[in-house]
Amino acid sequence: MIDKEYKYRINKVIDHIEKNLDSDFTLEELANVSNFSKFHFSRIFQGVTGETPFQLILRLRLEKAASLLIHGNDSISGISCKCGFKSLPVFSKNFKFHFNESASSFRIKNSNLNKANSINDKLNKKSSIYICNQTKSVKWKVNMKNNENIEVKELPAIPVIYLRHIGPYQGDAELFESLFSKLFAWAGSKGLLDSNEFRTAIVYHDDVTVADKSKLRTSICLTAPENTKVDGEIGKMVLEKGKYVVARFSLKADEFQEAWDWLIGQWFPSSGYQPDDKACYELYPDEPENGIFKVDICVPVRKL
Repeated sequence: MIDKEYKYRINKVIDHIEKNLDSDFTLEELANVSNFSKFHFSRIFQGVTGETPFQLILRLRLEKAASLLIHGNDSISGISCKCGFKSLPVFSKNFKFHFNESASSFRIKNSNLNKANSINDKLNKKSSIYICNQTKSVKWKVNMKNNENIEVKELPAIPVIYLRHIGPYQGDAELFESLFSKLFAWAGSKGLLDSNEFRTAIVYHDDVTVADKSKLRTSICLTAPENTKVDGEIGKMVLEKGKYVVARFSLKADEFQEAWDWLIGQWFPSSGYQPDDKACYELYPDEPENGIFKVDICVPVRKL
């Protein structure tokens, strides 16, 4: 079993990589982030993650590129540059090797698939836009089951502590319950639950439509002061500030996927926005009641 301190240090490295994915990395830089010797860091990293640092960097860059090809309208050369590739030929070769098709073919296929899947739903779930005078933000009126409100607005930076899971998670209620129980037990022992002002969140680091399911990363989070000291496998990070679409739903445990599918597949294509490349997250303003979860699905956006 992998030591909690090892997990914590390697998660710090992965967070550093994700935040600077378009940068050039050196082994010495990554080893310094982990506080392991550079002579042993690469073996330790592979032992914890199953990949070398540079295999992980390449995979994350390619998965980010694939997500941008599906959800954005940047040129392929622009996407390759944004994802840290120094030349289009290098990007094209690696993309084809990883996904077994060219980037242009991948974009066309997924674009056509999204159009085919959404056409009927668009006919039945029209939306209208209005300006909310109180919040000075753009809101939408939609006919989506369980959607209470949807608006595009600026969100502040939110400091959180987290417990990370790597692997499949969709539809696994027992997994999330176990992770939250472990995080709350740690937070309770540190007095972080003494106030009723904390909120919970779940961060999704990877696009489930393109990422290897066995390597999906999700972080179970609890809001906490930025100066909170963490240890073991508990880490800390800041949910980035910026412009997000915030869609509030009241959902049963088995309805989350439908809500996400509707937001990404139906709302976005008619919104005038595209997903930005920061992490998406779910923010829970209240405790679940009678098996119903009130949740704000927060997806970073930018103009088309």
